[in-house]
Amino acid sequence: MFLRCAIAALAACWGTAAMAGGLVFCDRAAEITAGDQDRMLRFSAVVKQELERTGARAALVSRAGTDLSRFGIRYSHAGIALRDSPNAPWSVRQLYYACDESRPRLFDQGMPGFVLGADAAKLGYVSLVTLPAPQDAALESAALDKPLALTLLASDYSANAYAWSTRYQNCNQWVMEMLAGAWGRRRGRDDAQHWLREQDYEPEAVQIPGHALMFAGQFIPLVHLSDHPRDDIYALKLRVSMPTSIEAFARHEAPQAQRVEMCYNTQHMVVHHGWQPLGADCEPMPGDEVIAF
Repeated sequence: MFLRCAIAALAACWGTAAMAGGLVFCDRAAEITAGDQDRMLRFSAVVKQELERTGARAALVSRAGTDLSRFGIRYSHAGIALRDSPNAPWSVRQLYYACDESRPRLFDQGMPGFVLGADAAKLGYVSLVTLPAPQDAALESAALDKPLALTLLASDYSANAYAWSTRYQNCNQWVMEMLAGAWGRRRGRDDAQHWLREQDYEPEAVQIPGHALMFAGQFIPLVHLSDHPRDDIYALKLRVSMPTSIEAFARHEAPQAQRVEMCYNTQHMVVHHGWQPLGADCEPMPGDEVIAF
């Protein structure tokens, strides 16, 4: 069993259930109907179709689903989609926390499973960022380099890992350090973070809505504050690698990077090209492709 990553895990636990006595979120399992599953599987096919259309060999892929509005966040979990993955075409190589083994590990997951991993079966978003040829080739090579991928994998997991510490790691931080491995040719976590600082990487400053929620975090499994600077804790801002900060960095390093955002609700799917984000409730913008269910 795997734990969903980063702030999605926090949203599940860093809320009323956690405040009421703690929720071991490794035991959470999303329940979906047959209709929900069919809709999400059809959506995953559209995602793969869009990836094929790009002509890329690798892509940064992010998933939404959990309501993260309390944090002002849509996307929570990122990975690297690979056209020639040894698992299946366009499988996502990503970090997950293996609950049964009590450790983080790398996991190759087909796109249908990646989409089905979202918590919200009736409304979901996926974002794809593809890169110019040099960065694309380097990312594919790095992601398929298992020794490198494992070298950049931490032994200890924290859902809210501080972006400038090697004490813990979450899924999005692993992706960021893989970009350092791919584009900066760094082979260790310290070197990767040093390179990211040199390139002016800015992790997300996640605003925690209240001191009570912040300090409740120290009693929640797999959420840690010990790696965060004290000033950040008291300011209620945790600097964490998130999909939005990953995409912003990719665009900074490769201004010709392209983005496709897709969403679904119970009526339709929307395919939107460009860096302007889609609105709430999967409402299409002018020029978007709309596919009815």
